[in-house]
Amino acid sequence: MKKYLYFGSFAVVIAAILWSLDGLLRRQLFNLPGTVIVFWEHIIGLIVLSPILLHQWRTFRVLTKKQWLSILFVAFLSGAVGTIFYTKALLSIQFIPFSVVVLLQQLQPLFAILTAAVLLKERISKRFILLAALALVAAYGVSFPTLTVNFETGNGTITAALLALGAAVCWGASTAFSKYTLKGTSFLTVTGARFALTPVFALIFTATFQQTKQLTALTTTQWWYIIAITFSTGLVALAIYYFGLQKIPASRATLLELAWPVSAVLTGFFLLNENLTLTQWLASFILIATMYAVARDAQGNQPRFV
Repeated sequence: MKKYLYFGSFAVVIAAILWSLDGLLRRQLFNLPGTVIVFWEHIIGLIVLSPILLHQWRTFRVLTKKQWLSILFVAFLSGAVGTIFYTKALLSIQFIPFSVVVLLQQLQPLFAILTAAVLLKERISKRFILLAALALVAAYGVSFPTLTVNFETGNGTITAALLALGAAVCWGASTAFSKYTLKGTSFLTVTGARFALTPVFALIFTATFQQTKQLTALTTTQWWYIIAITFSTGLVALAIYYFGLQKIPASRATLLELAWPVSAVLTGFFLLNENLTLTQWLASFILIATMYAVARDAQGNQPRFV
């Protein structure tokens, strides 16, 4: 059992560190719509996975209707909407720093527990409400270092912060469903199903926003960046994460994912010359500490699906 926990924990940390580097690649694609990036990174990932999926096609027959619904939910909310929001936030380089976008993702446990409360009727304690309020205040401090909204950028700063927050909502709400889909099946099966469904939703969004022409207007350099995302922070990181999540409790994974903001802040500082203000450092510490407390409290209250 300890061996599984060790490998599972190590895998989640590796995935978190890879995700912290994701913005370095996505920010190079600032000329592309987020929907186009999400579509192609999932299509390439699906092509890579196709030999394995064809070999293991019988495993899909084992999935229950509820597991398929969970995968559909995760593909739409986490794979498509969340990733599009996150990508668009990272591309707002003139409005919000890379490290701030990543720090706001640490609100995910908050939304994971709120989702469980709404869908599974789990009780929310007064302590959770207090921690949630403190986390939201800290998130505001991270987003707006002067504690006032910068209106000189128009709606740019607010929009970028809301996009990052929206990604946290989507990914947090998908956590419990991701864990459920892994019951009795291979992590590669779940990864493949997600990569098969997400491009469908991404294509719908691309058509809705009238961006279909840009699907085939990529430069050689842009193709290489999307391929790099697929083989590092996209498909590979997700597969590693699902491998780890399959072996450890979701709440333990949430704690280990704190490697993500730490690595991202260091990346922003050393590679992008971004430095947080004193207010942002203090708010970041409060945010991470609060989310740590929320995740620790959740360890004894794992969501159950019936």
